[in-house]
Amino acid sequence: MKKVGIILSAVPGAGVFQYTQSILEALLSFPPGEYELVAAYGDPAWRSHVPDDRMRAVRIGDSLWDRGVNRAWHISRLPNTMWRQIAYILNATVRTLVREKCDLWICPAHERWAFRAPIKALGTIHDLMHRYEPQFPEVSANGQREQREFHFRETCRWAEGILVDSETGKRQVCEAYDVQPSSVFVLPYVPPGYIYRGQTAEAPPRNPEVPEKFLFYPAQFWMHKNHLNLFEALDRVRRKHSDVRLVLVGAAHNGYDQARRRVTELGLEQHVTFLGYVPDNEMADLYRCARALIMPSFFGPTNIPQLEAFVAGCPVAVSAVYGVPEQVGDAALLFDPNSPDEIADCMERLWSDDALCAELIERGRKRAAEWGPEQFQARFREIVRTLVP
Repeated sequence: MKKVGIILSAVPGAGVFQYTQSILEALLSFPPGEYELVAAYGDPAWRSHVPDDRMRAVRIGDSLWDRGVNRAWHISRLPNTMWRQIAYILNATVRTLVREKCDLWICPAHERWAFRAPIKALGTIHDLMHRYEPQFPEVSANGQREQREFHFRETCRWAEGILVDSETGKRQVCEAYDVQPSSVFVLPYVPPGYIYRGQTAEAPPRNPEVPEKFLFYPAQFWMHKNHLNLFEALDRVRRKHSDVRLVLVGAAHNGYDQARRRVTELGLEQHVTFLGYVPDNEMADLYRCARALIMPSFFGPTNIPQLEAFVAGCPVAVSAVYGVPEQVGDAALLFDPNSPDEIADCMERLWSDDALCAELIERGRKRAAEWGPEQFQARFREIVRTLVP
């Protein structure tokens, strides 16, 4: 029996953690006995996600020695070809992965083992925004651009195949790294499982900080998430609709302090609620209760929040960037994220037009029915079976 493994390296709380969960669930959806399955996990939080009756679990993790050797090799610019020849001796994780003798290792995160380990790997490239949006420091400053470029270039060189989120993502990868299109597999994002479970689960008690009617933006506070233009738009809308409210969730990063200052400068304190991190069951409830999702991010090619909103029955307005128009079809309003006026127009329409919201909810649910976990899992099986016939 052929053997397929998955590397579970994503840290809980990050968006890629939810994506990795979707890939893991898709792997577990394979008919029992088709492949022998193994999961290599780092963070102990992953252990409860690996059912012992379907999949063997092995622990991986870098020691100080492993990290030091890997860093020294990278700084010295020694060729990756040489590293792959001797990595079994130098690195404990490489030894674990090689000993499993998998016919394919699936790497859902931006996983260095897709090229650092001498294994047959299916790598993932979620975005190339360091090339397309280099003005944002989170993908370009402090060596980020160079690190991402090295990582993706080597992944494309050594991996057996590459997963991307869209046809736009495939085109970008092929153009950037001269990859054969037959080696790049489109697997569109799917909403994480919690949003489906939230449809039937009992809603948690309503957070007293959350207003009865509100627009919703779930995003960590990176600069590319474009909170500043969102606040400029909100300032325009509140002049006509004094009751407009915006609820934000997400961890503080390089755009947080500036966002808080701008809210104060515009006098929007009574119109904006910062909730910080919220657990999944509360997230599902926020989507269900929101008047609409407003998503002004500059990054793509596609994103997951609009898919969550479709499932939850939440109207959507989103940036018309990269592969997003293809992703949402006619189920969302589109705007230029550089234009506070366009964002404001969409916000005002969603805030005041009940018929429009009802129509978008219906279109979103139809879109969600066309691409959900069942279709995602079927497409993933096709990809794996192409690489491991």
